Amino acid sequence: MNIVFLGPPGAGKGTQAKILIERYGIPQISTGDMLREHRAKGTELGKKAQEYMDKGQLVPDEIILGMVKERLSQADCEKGFILDGFPRTVAQAEALDKLLLDMGKKLDFALALIVPDDLLVERLTGRRTCKNCGMMYHIKYKPSKVEGKCDVCGGELYQRPDDNEETVRNRLKVYHEQTAPLIEYYRNKGILREIDGSKSIEEITQQIISILEGKA
Repeated sequence: MNIVFLGPPGAGKGTQAKILIERYGIPQISTGDMLREHRAKGTELGKKAQEYMDKGQLVPDEIILGMVKERLSQADCEKGFILDGFPRTVAQAEALDKLLLDMGKKLDFALALIVPDDLLVERLTGRRTCKNCGMMYHIKYKPSKVEGKCDVCGGELYQRPDDNEETVRNRLKVYHEQTAPLIEYYRNKGILREIDGSKSIEEITQQIISILEGKA
């Protein structure tokens, strides 16, 4: 079962991916994690990526694709995989299709979590993180027992710079311009399934399982 997750920041892709990993025993493949791993190990691809990042430039698609190919070749991907954070553009999606074809694989589902922007802003700007242990809270959905204090270690809670409203709305604008056209791309390929991401975590999970197990 080969899956790509689509959706804006705050849609809950990471949360749902973790649930699917537990249920189906297939790995989540995050380009961010791969970049960190390659840089930490000092691989050839990692060094090339670092050169671009040091200049404040985006890592070119061919380097990311090289990392994706290497990751998909590993034994734990034989039963399937969940791609999260890649592809981000139609050009990347086309390159991924070619890569998978060369490897004798194909995507089975593109799962798109659809969430209104105002709800995403509420979700993201309400997040709070413990400065000490990194525990995550939300002022509405998961508040700490004592305002501004971590339940676990008593550390100070703060709002990360990328969770302020201006930054969040800018991230959503970039998503709509660059990544949203992927929804149309995968719809045309016949593998898109749209999911109401404004519902509870449990309801979203049920929608996804129904799709993956052929009940919807």
